[in-house]
Amino acid sequence: MTFTKTTEQSSKYEHLEQMSVHDLLTNINNEDKTVPLAIEKALPQIETVVTKVVTQMKKGGRLFYIGAGTSGRLGIVDASECPPTFGVPFDLVIGIIAGGDVAIRKAVEFAEDDKNQAWKDLQEWNINENDVVIGIAASGTTPYVIGGLEKCNENNITTGCITCNQGSPLAQTAQLPIEVVVGPEFVTGSSRMKAGTAQKLVLNMISTAAMIQLGRVKGNKMVDMQLSNVKLIDRGVRMIMGEIPVSYEEAEKLLKENGSVRKAVESFKG
Repeated sequence: MTFTKTTEQSSKYEHLEQMSVHDLLTNINNEDKTVPLAIEKALPQIETVVTKVVTQMKKGGRLFYIGAGTSGRLGIVDASECPPTFGVPFDLVIGIIAGGDVAIRKAVEFAEDDKNQAWKDLQEWNINENDVVIGIAASGTTPYVIGGLEKCNENNITTGCITCNQGSPLAQTAQLPIEVVVGPEFVTGSSRMKAGTAQKLVLNMISTAAMIQLGRVKGNKMVDMQLSNVKLIDRGVRMIMGEIPVSYEEAEKLLKENGSVRKAVESFKG
């Protein structure tokens, strides 16, 4: 199979080192503006993935992200934000990066080239048929990610992907591919830029939409958020005051007694 890696094609801009700071920022911003439009074209694919994630989670399944380098780090960021934002267990959405946790901060040489390691990493979590695994790779050619999805397919585990090249090996492997074609990067081949932005936005959409569908948001509020600092406690108190007729002090007392905005409001009304 042959396909064009638009993420690797030459930048539309030449002689970047000769540009002023103003021109550099303006041109990067102009390129970044194209990302949401590329995502818009992939909305039907994203909707299919979210619907499947929700279906599987209602069966007790989990969502896994696997990736290498920037892609892996983005998956970990999205997964790690789900517990504090939505009050879900830490092992409901799980990010796995090639090379292990040390690769979050420092690149691990050749980790992405091991086609068998992702399946080994997933097995440590006792992955099963209720789970969904989304492979993230801008190029769509990362062996670690493709190999992981291949083994999931063999074991009747739902697979999806987020990639930024059309018709890539990864998209051909995933049962539910998401292809966001953002085109050449401002700095040729630097897929942490537009491709990384696209992946981050899509991950936001998948996890947020899924959690809303699972009842983890009420109205437009994070009623199950973890109360892990003073700012969030204050936010929670004000959420409660917006839902029931109590003073700040009364709302704070309810929040501390019940541990979440949702439970505090339910306790008062119940």
